[in-house]
Amino acid sequence: MSRPDAIRSYVAIGDSITEGIDDGSGPGGAYRGFADRLADHLGSFTPDFRYANLAVRGRRMRHIFGEQTEQTLEWRPDLVTVLAGGNDVLLPGRNLDRLGEQFERGIRRLRDAGLRVVIVSGHDTGWIPVLRYYRGRIAVFSMHMRAVAERTGAEIVDMWALNSLADPRAWSEDRLHMNSDGHQIVAARIADLLGVPMGSRKDWEDPWDTPPREVPRILRRRENRRWARQYLVPWLSRRALGRSSGDGRLPKRPALDYLHDEATRLRMARALDEGVG
Repeated sequence: MSRPDAIRSYVAIGDSITEGIDDGSGPGGAYRGFADRLADHLGSFTPDFRYANLAVRGRRMRHIFGEQTEQTLEWRPDLVTVLAGGNDVLLPGRNLDRLGEQFERGIRRLRDAGLRVVIVSGHDTGWIPVLRYYRGRIAVFSMHMRAVAERTGAEIVDMWALNSLADPRAWSEDRLHMNSDGHQIVAARIADLLGVPMGSRKDWEDPWDTPPREVPRILRRRENRRWARQYLVPWLSRRALGRSSGDGRLPKRPALDYLHDEATRLRMARALDEGVG
């Protein structure tokens, strides 16, 4: 098989998951996430690799396919990942077919500009109390995403199909965001799709050697009540008031800039030249 074309620039657009919430493995505990992990991997092949992450927690499709997409079209990167719609689908009364149409318009703009687009679709919430009631809506919207990928020629990573993400060990305490393990699973799956694997297939398909720990029912109920008080109620309250945890926040990587500093780029370029020689 021929080696895939080098990806020299990458822009990630989306909401809190693309921002990397609850993956505090960055420098000084900063949020990292699947997009940063993927960028680090892609940047290991290309000294002049450039990366931007425009995602902000709480953003809805009108933001992601608005200002985030406008900026992406101006840059025209080699790769765009899109994770959008989660905050829209969870709002009551939203028509999923119309949301699907809005999603397709956004993806078509990126594809019509000649950009390579990887869609990241919704995950299965069947194991999460309360959120399991949204499972049907998430499933329907995920099917819209798959149809959009088929019609537009975009690529897609279906998080619902990743059994490893149906494991509580891939999720943070709030059950709304992935932890470091979950983000690594998604990053590795995308890298595999792009033809530049981050490891073996097992790393994203079945990363644990043991089944999840069984918790007695009485302890599960107690933990579910605590989770609802600490995370679910504030989350629902913000949505009822039309507020977002991302209000007033800016993207963490707002410019399409070099991933490596100049010294590192020169060192990598020399190493590649020597390897070729």
